[in-house]
Amino acid sequence: MSGRFSEEAMTAAMRDVAAALDVSAEGARLLQLTNNAVFALPQPGIIIRIARTHQLLDRVTKVVQLGQWFAEIDAPTIRLVHDVEQPVQFGSLAASVWRYVPPQSPAPTVEDLGLVLREFHALDVPSFGLPAWDPVGDARRRLADAEGLDANDRKFLVEWCDRLEPQLIALGRRGEPKLIHGDAHVGNLLRDLSGRAILCDFDATCVGPWQVDLAALAVGEIRFGSKGSHRALTLAYGFDVSSDPSWAYLREARELKMISAAVPLLNTSPLIAAEFTNRLRSIRQKNLTTRWRPFAGIPDQPGPIIRDQQHRRQGT
Repeated sequence: MSGRFSEEAMTAAMRDVAAALDVSAEGARLLQLTNNAVFALPQPGIIIRIARTHQLLDRVTKVVQLGQWFAEIDAPTIRLVHDVEQPVQFGSLAASVWRYVPPQSPAPTVEDLGLVLREFHALDVPSFGLPAWDPVGDARRRLADAEGLDANDRKFLVEWCDRLEPQLIALGRRGEPKLIHGDAHVGNLLRDLSGRAILCDFDATCVGPWQVDLAALAVGEIRFGSKGSHRALTLAYGFDVSSDPSWAYLREARELKMISAAVPLLNTSPLIAAEFTNRLRSIRQKNLTTRWRPFAGIPDQPGPIIRDQQHRRQGT
């Protein structure tokens, strides 16, 4: 399927970025095609992440600031390419460029995630300022860029946002705000050449209740049907988020994010649109047993699509 954010368009954009950096795009591999189009270019040793919707371009600047700060404090995170002026802007799009991390054995585990999150949450909040945790605001911005959203679905999502927003504002005021990753799962974890487990993908990084990072995996276990990962994270981190008094709102906030993430992309793929409908129906029916399919790996069109499964961890 063609379109301004299609795989074809994003591949062309990646080649434009590579040309601007004066590096070869030969052998480039598409790692992810969700809110970002993420490409690995192993030959020059870089990752190119292109924001796939015009409404979220401000996040690229935030991510670059974070990447620079993480390097200064030696945070447990992936590193930007330091000799490139970033963000890289071309036309109406923007990209960030990161060091390529080849897959290392053993692969990162849920236990690694728990330990890394404890270290990450212990970091100070950076002085340059970060947005407050605002999943409803994020969802509303995606709704504003939704070309293929049915009117009834839009109404339901808007009403869901209206109902949930005051509860999340109150939750955000509870306790001392911390640096939170915002999309913490094993797929956003790498192992560097030294064997250290590190985080990637900072689009959702913000300041808010640290419990948000533990809720991501717990909700994923419910919705995707995996077993045992929540318990493993609980043991590694030392806290069971499902016992938190605000667990119900943390779960809803995560589900809203997991559904609204596809809203700007509904016109790019009938398969993404079908999964979006499946997820929204389960919310309408208050059904926690319906299994969801991850958007990552769903092609822009039916039929064969090349994905490098071994390297996809760098492409949330």
